[in-house]
Amino acid sequence: MNRLSPQSARPLRRILALESSCDETACAVIEAEHEYGHPDHRLLVRADVVASQAAIHARFGGVVPEVAARHHIQNLIPVIDEALTQAEITLDDISALAVTRGPGLIGALLVAVQAAKALAFARQVPLVGVNHLEAHLLSAYLSDGTSEHRRPPLPHLGLLVSGGHSSLVLVHDFGRYQVLGTTCDDAAGEAFDKVGKLLGLGYPAGPLIDRLSTNGDPRAVVMPRAMLGPKRGLQMSFSGLKTAAFAHLQKSGQPQGEQAMADLCASFQAAVVEQLCRKTALALDQYKLPAVVLSGGVACNRALRTAVAELCASRGLSFFVAPARLCSDNAAMVGAAGYYRLWRGERAELSLNAVANLPL
Repeated sequence: MNRLSPQSARPLRRILALESSCDETACAVIEAEHEYGHPDHRLLVRADVVASQAAIHARFGGVVPEVAARHHIQNLIPVIDEALTQAEITLDDISALAVTRGPGLIGALLVAVQAAKALAFARQVPLVGVNHLEAHLLSAYLSDGTSEHRRPPLPHLGLLVSGGHSSLVLVHDFGRYQVLGTTCDDAAGEAFDKVGKLLGLGYPAGPLIDRLSTNGDPRAVVMPRAMLGPKRGLQMSFSGLKTAAFAHLQKSGQPQGEQAMADLCASFQAAVVEQLCRKTALALDQYKLPAVVLSGGVACNRALRTAVAELCASRGLSFFVAPARLCSDNAAMVGAAGYYRLWRGERAELSLNAVANLPL
């Protein structure tokens, strides 16, 4: 990784960002409005295109890595073309490239990484590799340009909840992150999908469980609350919830009727949300921070959004979360993380490689 001073780097105007870490092929165009540090600085999303493979993997009950990689190859060029069309620009108008280099499925990651390197070489523009988790954490810094944009203050507490990760992160500054606690087994999003599979809800099950829970009683079925109490620290665990759901179904059978299904979904969801909120509260007790930023695919869950917002309101803290479409995997968030890395003077060599288990 080369480092240039921000002053000597080429002016950053428009960034083309690519994402292919799992089963979403995505391209976005991010435009910086004013230089960073200017009071009106915003990162505007000029284009945000995602080609989802959810329907393809649904029949397998989860993502098949080799299948995902093959479809990324098919989807990437059309997705780039569509993003450029939406932004009403050409590749000549791009001043830099950002790409997810990890963590994720290695075969899937390599598709976008190789494409980004080829484009950077052909156009002779800076390239930067982005950590997928950092991209989620910074998604709330994006603006659609249609409303007043509130930027999260620094430092703040980041609650990152997705299909592969559940973490509490102290965001000191752009590029400076301290993981305070994470799951010691399954991620919350994985638990949603696995329990949904047990219930026959298909893949991905998280959004459907959220929808069904709206009409359910969260106290109808007893579900365990794991890793609670100060002595457990900020670590989390969601594996026991899957086991509890499985045991309940073995004992009682599949829910009969819409209300029974809604009650079970609501009970399971309430257990997940309570653990996440209790850990967030504990982190806020230990670290006096002015705001909480919720991110990751599970940030689309309405119960979780409401609960974290209420927690922040009760403590007089600011709460931030990106629009739902920017919480699930997308390239706009990669462009945001890429912008701040490029602004600091980072530039990747063309030897940049994907790293499946890239740490934050």
